[in-house]
Amino acid sequence: MTEGPPLARKGRGAGTNFSGRFERQRRQAFDDGWSERDVEPPRLETQFTRDNTKTILARNDSPDIAFDRSINPYRGCEHGCIYCFARPTHAFLGLSPGLDFESRIFVKEEAPALLRAELSAPSYGVRTIALGANTDPYQPGERKFGLTRRILEVLLEFRHPVSIVTKSALVMRDIDILADMAAMRIASVAFSITTLDRQLSRAMEPRAATPQRRLEAMRTLSEAGIPVCVLASPMIPALNDNELDAILEAGAAHGAHAAGTILLRLPLELGPLFEEWLERHFPGKAKHVLSLVRQSRGGKIYSSEWGKRMTGTGPYADMLRVRFEKACRRLGLNERRSAFELDKTLFRKPPQKGDQMTLF
Repeated sequence: MTEGPPLARKGRGAGTNFSGRFERQRRQAFDDGWSERDVEPPRLETQFTRDNTKTILARNDSPDIAFDRSINPYRGCEHGCIYCFARPTHAFLGLSPGLDFESRIFVKEEAPALLRAELSAPSYGVRTIALGANTDPYQPGERKFGLTRRILEVLLEFRHPVSIVTKSALVMRDIDILADMAAMRIASVAFSITTLDRQLSRAMEPRAATPQRRLEAMRTLSEAGIPVCVLASPMIPALNDNELDAILEAGAAHGAHAAGTILLRLPLELGPLFEEWLERHFPGKAKHVLSLVRQSRGGKIYSSEWGKRMTGTGPYADMLRVRFEKACRRLGLNERRSAFELDKTLFRKPPQKGDQMTLF
């Protein structure tokens, strides 16, 4: 058998499609020596499948997450970010967190109607909804399906606060809705910028917008009065961590008034996927990167401990935290947090067909 990681597929982040953790049978690609190692694998087309979910608001009670409800219009994400912590969720569908996650996308076509019904429920209590907490609401399929825009239209109708996270310039398409919502202080947008290096970005997040396009989108939204945040995330030891200050500086220069950062997280199947990607793209750095990851995770590739899973522990993690805090103070980031405290008092349930009118 020929040694070495599998060749990259054009436009894809993962190199393999090994089985998820719930499968009884394990699939793993290998080279039997009959194929040429330098022959590019065939292009992998994206498949879209209707998701017949009955609810659209996902709830969580995690003590280290700032929101308790979120909407993800799509399962899987075509951006193909190799570091995406959501990859293991595809195992619940009997699919691989590898290539399946970025090429087999499930579309929640009834999301706007489901959202309207859930917000109209008598027992519903308003709190900010995180849009895109797991997968990007503006991934390429959004151009075809338009679910995110229709969701925003429902949220605007209900005057419901929403916080968006994306790495796509497609968010500019909805600037008309977002500007109206921002004027009522019920919308903000955070842009994930992992690197300013186009070449590194293309390797890590092959179908996401270039870093410069994200910065341009950030400036456009900011100039329209929409609060924008820059997320220098994830920070990957010895790979993009040297760019932390530069990313924050670029964000501030393009209108961001808030910032955040997260240390690389490698839960479940993501660990071996990321290791394989490192060996394929950065074989000379792989051992050093993984060593620093383990130093920040108690000697393991990942630790899910509450309060520490986002930041890590130890000297390296402490150094990143200090650098981030100093850069934010220097750039004036996170000083105007009130702009990101969205208003929940405007929420209203519009009259629905068949509602009985009250006399007073």
